[in-house]
Amino acid sequence: MSSFPLSISVITRNEASNLERCLASVAGLAGEIVVMDSGSTDATAEIAARHGVRWLHQDWLGYRDQKQAALEQCTQPWVLALDADEEVSPAMRQDILTFFEQHASRHDGASFPRKVWFLGRWITHGDWYPDRKLRLVRRERARWGGSPEHDKLEVPGAVQACAGDLHHFSFPTMARYVEKINIFADEYLKRQLAEGKQWSPAATLFRPAWRFVRAYVLRRGFLDGFPGLWIAWSTAYQTFVRHSRLYEHQHQGRPLDEPRGGGV
Repeated sequence: MSSFPLSISVITRNEASNLERCLASVAGLAGEIVVMDSGSTDATAEIAARHGVRWLHQDWLGYRDQKQAALEQCTQPWVLALDADEEVSPAMRQDILTFFEQHASRHDGASFPRKVWFLGRWITHGDWYPDRKLRLVRRERARWGGSPEHDKLEVPGAVQACAGDLHHFSFPTMARYVEKINIFADEYLKRQLAEGKQWSPAATLFRPAWRFVRAYVLRRGFLDGFPGLWIAWSTAYQTFVRHSRLYEHQHQGRPLDEPRGGGV
């Protein structure tokens, strides 16, 4: 498969716990692997070197813009864009082979369902699956778009929907998921302020409830056991926090009896 005109792009920062698995899954798949790092202090660079990647440094630009910078450094006509905590499954690898043999001439990209490993099992229902992602793209037709915290690859032409799973090891612990709640809420608040939005009590109450019902009942998250319940509840809570942040921002006025400075 190395004869295919394919680059693989990955962005990293302290990804030693993930990068070996990611790069091993694409061994022999492409003509080049571009790893763009933003200042790792662990063994990320050493792992990358063992796999013969093209190593580049770029100060952090945000998820979307960092991935765009990595895409622009690729030299092959096609690019497979991966996160360091992802892994190409054998089924996905076979789909990539089939895509180049049968579909590449008529398409600008290929998408794959992304499957998450969480609390000791693969999650195959609810809001987390199938989390279909466009990852294989014709380089000159592709760009990274979306929001800063929810970036996505975009191409103007036809996209082949493949069946092989892209494995995702995004949340090794519950704590890791909880850590990201405020990160996502901060970015969402920035967008709301930029768009001149006003806080909505209805959205703050009903959107979290809808997210739980959709994930746990309509999308059958209950079939994933306790992990499915945890995901549905935590996603609802994340939604509640995200929609509450604008209220906090708009009601942080100074109390009337609070000193305003100017000496004692």
